[in-house]
Amino acid sequence: MTAAGGTDHPMAAPGSPEVWDERAEEWLTADADGREDQALADPLDRPRPPRAGVDPVKALMHHHHDLCARAVDPLEIAAGLEVHGITDRTAARFRHRDVFSLAEEMYARVPRDGDAPGDPAPVTPPRVRADWVLLTLLPGALGTATLAAVRLTHGQTRLVAAAVGALTVLLALRAALARGPLSTTHPTRPTATWAGWLLGYALLGDGLLRAALSGGPDALPSGGTDGPWPLTTAPLLALALSCAPAAWCAHLLAVRARRTLSSSRALTDFATSVRPLLLAAFAAYVGALAALTAATAAALDEPAAHPQTLTLGALLFLARLLTVHGFTHAPALVLTATAAVEATALACVFAARLPGCAWLATPTRALADTWGPAAVPALACGAAALALLCHASRTLTRASAHTAGEERW
Repeated sequence: MTAAGGTDHPMAAPGSPEVWDERAEEWLTADADGREDQALADPLDRPRPPRAGVDPVKALMHHHHDLCARAVDPLEIAAGLEVHGITDRTAARFRHRDVFSLAEEMYARVPRDGDAPGDPAPVTPPRVRADWVLLTLLPGALGTATLAAVRLTHGQTRLVAAAVGALTVLLALRAALARGPLSTTHPTRPTATWAGWLLGYALLGDGLLRAALSGGPDALPSGGTDGPWPLTTAPLLALALSCAPAAWCAHLLAVRARRTLSSSRALTDFATSVRPLLLAAFAAYVGALAALTAATAAALDEPAAHPQTLTLGALLFLARLLTVHGFTHAPALVLTATAAVEATALACVFAARLPGCAWLATPTRALADTWGPAAVPALACGAAALALLCHASRTLTRASAHTAGEERW
């Protein structure tokens, strides 16, 4: 690309620090040339209009005019500069100690109504509201009621109770994700589709895989934990109940991150401070989910499926957390890959029944014989959750990820 002043950067991205360092040098050089020209000029001459590069900060403000015009505080400008590749090193070339100091000058110089801009309002962290607290408890309550109805009924009545209960739980989950710290204005259709597949596999997948490896299934699931194709209900109930701790962990992360943002003086300091908060919120959710998994397994008299439940819960929590903060591509990609792995493991077992294709089931069969059918979702979701955690530790530690207001709350 060609930066301001005509310098070519064929190998640098438009928003890379190298381009901004070069632009800063050009603007500062132009500033020095302008002062030298003014010193050599005849005192009797009329003052000439300033050159375009005399004020490097003004040139930067012109380049980011929309950002400066709509900013409600310097923190929003600092986050926007960070997104465009301006680092603390670049800010030093603009004669500022860090990006926050540069953003404060840019915010103060934006024309506003009145003679002088007032002090920006202090950062207000999101508040706890009763509506989203109650909504996050609703999926778990309805899930418990649904399982109780399924356990107490038989035959056609059980199928009706399971269908109606599943619908109400989905509606409650949608309502819980529409308000509070888990809500988002970003598109979530691909993520929701594959998250639904993963939840469906948690309910039906292990039983189907076990039956397929033994030559079945010979019948459709009956809605209970017994039969040739049993359902695994404890993980789903634990995940439904975990909506509340997930919302609280996301809320605490947002509150602490906003407070850290208001007190930070450098982007690196902010990232260093927020990374432990992110890991603590993630660990708190996983710990709460582990306790809920043990409790639901004991209540339903099912084996405690900790590996597949914890890995799936961690994956869904990180995917939603990234989506809430505007990072939608990575969650959709990772969830799609995870669902594809689970679907491929099942498809290979059924495809192995074709003549000459028995080898297709060898990897899945070996994995199931060693660790059980639950090893397939546990490994797939575990690897995906680890990938999203590494991605979140880089993206959710940016200042730009925590500058959104609480209007949607």
